[in-house]
Amino acid sequence: MTDKVTLNHFLSKNPFSRPLTQGFFYREKMRAIHRIAPEVNFREILEVGGGQSGLTALLYPQSKITNLDLNSEYSQALCNQQERVRFVCGDATALPFNNNSFDAVTMFDVLEHIPQHEKAVSEVRRVLRPGGFLLVSTPNENWRFPYYGFMKPICPSDTDVMAEWGHVRRGYTLEELKDLINLPCLGHATFINSLTVVGHDFAFSKLSPLQREFFCTALSPLTWLGYYLHKPEAMGTETASAWQKVGQSVQN
Repeated sequence: MTDKVTLNHFLSKNPFSRPLTQGFFYREKMRAIHRIAPEVNFREILEVGGGQSGLTALLYPQSKITNLDLNSEYSQALCNQQERVRFVCGDATALPFNNNSFDAVTMFDVLEHIPQHEKAVSEVRRVLRPGGFLLVSTPNENWRFPYYGFMKPICPSDTDVMAEWGHVRRGYTLEELKDLINLPCLGHATFINSLTVVGHDFAFSKLSPLQREFFCTALSPLTWLGYYLHKPEAMGTETASAWQKVGQSVQN
């Protein structure tokens, strides 16, 4: 029996507000992460930059989770109050853990925020046990905001969005991730494609909350069509990927 939760149960726990309209992009992200997440019973998982989403705990509901984040306020988030979750305020480039401490590490939408990303990945490799897994999601070379030029009058620029979200780089090609992470890649899956991106960009536009909700709802048929037609290897604006540290595999 694997510890990984079923896809439908995972998606039903989407923590983003209005998960079927303005938060639909998060559903896409969760599906991609679920696709690349291994069917393994992990004892201990480190979530780097997990904040207040609790995504790793939702994905592996029987594992012990350590959620490390720079923002100490996230210690009060509901997801970090679970008995099996430990919150640690710390820096991804100087992980306060011993070598070979975790069966898996997750970095969901984190690497693009870290100036010294090489050092952060080196730290992750250090704390991973031999055979351990690293799960990552990042924007890729197709990301831009807004995606279509006709949306520019109602959207902030991608430079402004990157600054607001704390991004220090736009994203990574798969080859760039391979060079950075320097571990065998077990698989990847893209998400947010040329159809679903319209709803995503409305969700982060300069329109009022009511207007954003209206357009995201009106676009739902297009969004769902793009969602169902999307293949993991097709072009998307973001990528989820799985990597494994060389050595004896963690126990299944």
